[in-house]
Amino acid sequence: MDCIVKTYRHESLLGFFKGMSFPIASVAVVNSVLFGVYSNTLLLLTAASHQERRTQPPNYPHIFIAGCTGGLLQSYCLAPFDLIKVRLQNQTEPRVQRGSSQPRYRGPTHCAVTILREEGPQGLFRGAWALVLRDTPTLGFYFVTYEGICRQYTPDGQDPSSTTVLVAGGFAGIASWITATPFDVVKSRMQMDGVKKKEYKGMLDCMVSSFRQEGVGVFFRGLTINTARAFPVNAVTFLSYEYLLRLWR
Repeated sequence: MDCIVKTYRHESLLGFFKGMSFPIASVAVVNSVLFGVYSNTLLLLTAASHQERRTQPPNYPHIFIAGCTGGLLQSYCLAPFDLIKVRLQNQTEPRVQRGSSQPRYRGPTHCAVTILREEGPQGLFRGAWALVLRDTPTLGFYFVTYEGICRQYTPDGQDPSSTTVLVAGGFAGIASWITATPFDVVKSRMQMDGVKKKEYKGMLDCMVSSFRQEGVGVFFRGLTINTARAFPVNAVTFLSYEYLLRLWR
């Protein structure tokens, strides 16, 4: 609540929408990679199409491997977009007034160009390893949780109802963020490293330094807001996914 109040006072309502354009531009690509790789990996592992998975459900190790594969490939597509989003969101200067100095980044494109000029192409992938470690196992658990809840509340051989999909997707999102938040904290700190001066020698140094300075609780910073966001976002994501697959059968 303190964060909300201070953001509004300092940056007005627009402060809550910083870095929004790149996630909107990338979300379709990132989710298509994730769900496409997941479905096709599961097809390779089980030789069962999506339609056949209700009568011949894949086992949970196969689901986990397929989810991890999707998370791994998604991470490389997501890394530059996520970096720019985090840099813009952490830029706390108030809105530009006449006669005031310009903020460091004037928008997502200017942010990308500045990073390329100052940090090189590798700068756009700063924190990518932490992102890979965040998404690879997390999305394995994500799909296992979703499939497990759907099976629990769906009669054998039938498609899950819309309510079941919404609930399963929401809880899958919460479960994934509980496991993802520690690496999300490290990822965000690595992405911000280098804006003014380089503070960390690498990901492990970031983890050790954060732990020494702020204790173990630092790795769960932001967990409440992550899980609150996760339920509605992932409920709608899975409902859209299931609905579109049924529509195109």
